[in-house]
Amino acid sequence: MTNTTRPAYTADEKAVLRESLDRHRDAVLWKLEGLDDEALRRPMTPSGTSLLGLVKHLASVEYGWFVASFGGAVEPLWFDPYSDEDMRADQGETTRQIVDFYGRARAAADRVIDSRSLDDRGRPDWRDIDVSLRWVLVHMIEETARHAGHMDIVRELIDGATGTRRPG
Repeated sequence: MTNTTRPAYTADEKAVLRESLDRHRDAVLWKLEGLDDEALRRPMTPSGTSLLGLVKHLASVEYGWFVASFGGAVEPLWFDPYSDEDMRADQGETTRQIVDFYGRARAAADRVIDSRSLDDRGRPDWRDIDVSLRWVLVHMIEETARHAGHMDIVRELIDGATGTRRPG
C-alpha cells in the first residue's frame, strides 16, 4: 500500500501515476471490508454487478494490460476473461480466492511497472496494437477508478457506507 497520508504532489510522472493507481486499488479493497460473503457476491444491479465480481474483473484486467502485454507470465485462469465470467463471482470460487487473485495480479502488475520505463511498449494479445506503459497506467487508473465508483454505489446500497477510504 502506498502512503495515503501524503500524496506524491511533486514526484516524477511515474510515481504520480503509480500513487494514483494505488489509491484507487486501495479504495476497491476498502469496499469489501466488514461485509460477509453473501453481501460481497450479492448482485445489486439488473446486470448482476457485485462487489466481488468487480474485484475479479479488475484482477483480470491488471494481468492482461500490465503482465500479458509486457511479456509476463499470467497465472492460469479458472474462468473465461473474454466473457462476462470475469465480472461474476459465481463459478464456485471463494471470496478469499478472488481477493488473493487480485493481490497477485496487483503484485505482478507492480513488478512490470517497477521494471519498465513509461515509454516501454507492450502488445496485448487480444488487440493488434502496441501500447506504452504510460498509456496502460493511465488506462488502468481510469478502469480502476470507474469500477471503484461502481463499488461505492453497490456498497452504499448494501449498508450505506460511502467514500474512497475508511472513515476516521
